[in-house]
Amino acid sequence: MRLDKYLKVSRLIKRRTVANEACDAGKVLVNGKPARASYDVKQGDVLEIALGARSVKVRVTEVREVVRKEDADSMYEAV
Repeated sequence: MRLDKYLKVSRLIKRRTVANEACDAGKVLVNGKPARASYDVKQGDVLEIALGARSVKVRVTEVREVVRKEDADSMYEAV
């Protein structure tokens, strides 16, 4: 799954366009390296997202195309 879509589906970022812009600006790191929106997210990847004053670091536990809002946080775990 594309990185921008994963960020949206997992509810880490609210909109896919915002996720895409964050990737283009270099605010999203995958395994310590800046990643493009088209990066293919895999289970076990570590994502670091810097938005404003807040920074989030999570590990991908599963990749699913469709997920309910209540279950979205099961797609990742905080590191």
